[in-house]
Formats: sequence, structure tokens, C-alpha cells
Amino acid sequence: MSKKPSLRQLLAAGAAQRLSTSLVSASPDTWHGWFDGGALPNPGKIGIGVLLISPDGARHEHSRKTSLVGCSNEAELRAMIAAMELALTADCRRLVLCGDSQVAIRYVMNQDKTHIERLLPLIALAQNKLPQFDAIELRWIPRHRNHEADCLSRMALGLLD
Repeated sequence: MSKKPSLRQLLAAGAAQRLSTSLVSASPDTWHGWFDGGALPNPGKIGIGVLLISPDGARHEHSRKTSLVGCSNEAELRAMIAAMELALTADCRRLVLCGDSQVAIRYVMNQDKTHIERLLPLIALAQNKLPQFDAIELRWIPRHRNHEADCLSRMALGLLD
């Protein structure tokens, strides 16, 4: 059985660059988004946070506590799906979507597999959203660069005022 590479090894190998469906150029109609999901406790109640910034600079913030219970990976996938749905509702066609869950991004990009039954429909739902965009790029970012989406998900769980 081969050992999975560490995060440091993946980054050194340029994996963060490969975590995209299609590179989205810096065109004037590109939206930027950040997502984060949390479970309290883990597993527990799910909170999601999404920040979208339109090409004209308008901010769209979304913080929501769901009625569902799940693990942190489920929360991250639900936040990613919410970000894509909100972007599509706002008529976004080109999106750079960032999150600090390498697991969720790798599952949606078919770069990793899971046998956890409750995650499979969420992965499929996220994958089915991808072709609804003219161009979408999923980017992994370190947690400290996902601060606003993290705050929104924590606020949904009542951890911030």
C-alpha cells in the first residue's frame, strides 16, 4: 500500500495549480469566491460561509446554519455547492472558487475517491454544477487565506457575533 503524500509534498509538486477544472483567465467578467464549512462538534450541526465578489467589486456574503448534522468534509462540500448555486443565481458564468478543504476539492475534481456513503451524493451534486459555468477553477488555499469565509461559517454556528 502506498503512502499518501503530505500536504507539503503536494504543494511542492505544484498540486495546488492542478486543482482546477479549467484555468480561468483574468477576464473582466470573472467572479471570485471563497467557501468554508464547519461542523460543531465534528460530526455535528453544519454551518456554511460563502463570499462572492462580482467583477464590479460587489460583495455577496452568505452565512447559514443548516438543519443537518454531518462531518467537516460534508460541511465543506455543502459550502462549495452553496457557493456555486449562489454564483449561478447571480448570473455568474466564470468563477474562481477558493476553499481550504483540499479533500473536498480533490473529491469534486476526481483526483481522490471516498467510500463514505453520505459524501457521494454531495460530490456528485458539486460535479454536476461544474458544467453549468462557462469556466470554473477550484483552488485550494491555506486556512489563513480563507478568513472571511471561515468567519461566515463560524458565525452561522454561533461562534462569532
